[in-house]
Amino acid sequence: MRTIARLFGKSPFAPLQSHMKKVSSCMKKLSEVIAALQQQDQDKISKLVAELCDLEHEADLTKNDIRNHLPRSLFLPIDRSQVLEILALQDDIADKAEDIGNILAMRSLPKMKEMIGLFTKFFEKNLEAFWDVRNILKEMGELLESSFGGQEALKVKKMVESTSFKEHEADVMKRQILKEFFGFADSLKPTDFYLWINLIEEVGSLSHISESLANRIRMILELR
Repeated sequence: MRTIARLFGKSPFAPLQSHMKKVSSCMKKLSEVIAALQQQDQDKISKLVAELCDLEHEADLTKNDIRNHLPRSLFLPIDRSQVLEILALQDDIADKAEDIGNILAMRSLPKMKEMIGLFTKFFEKNLEAFWDVRNILKEMGELLESSFGGQEALKVKKMVESTSFKEHEADVMKRQILKEFFGFADSLKPTDFYLWINLIEEVGSLSHISESLANRIRMILELR
């Protein structure tokens, strides 16, 4: 198996892509957690969240390995600080996935079918923004080969714009779900009210971080 150090010899994006695969595993597992939420299966949620925590730990180990082997004096096509910034944002997504899972494992949500349906759609929109930026990372090898220019650069810029639009759509959905929620919030226990509000905010941050990551990659293109 190739080490992170050897991956850097191939491309500065190869280790980032390796870490992103771990982050993607966290997001896939979180999707399973949300599916179990629709079924109101708290035992399954707890089991899946435990698996999610293990995956987030694997992502952390990969992140630390990258940091430990990141060249300090070797010439790279992008700055060392840029690699670390991208890595930190990817790590934020994995952390956020774990946070959301832990909230759901902490306490059963009230059985509100309509609210859970809206929340699931809201999560899926945030997930779309993540998959967009995941695809941007996949393109970075080809972008490096084109010296960050030409049609490949234009393609990546359009993908960044798509991620930003998904983030905007997620924000619109967030306002809609909060409006719906506050319509019956007075009937909830304070603990359930807090749980829902915290959950909506945490899920909404997934698209925000994804957009920040996409824009950070675009900045590399603008600086070339």
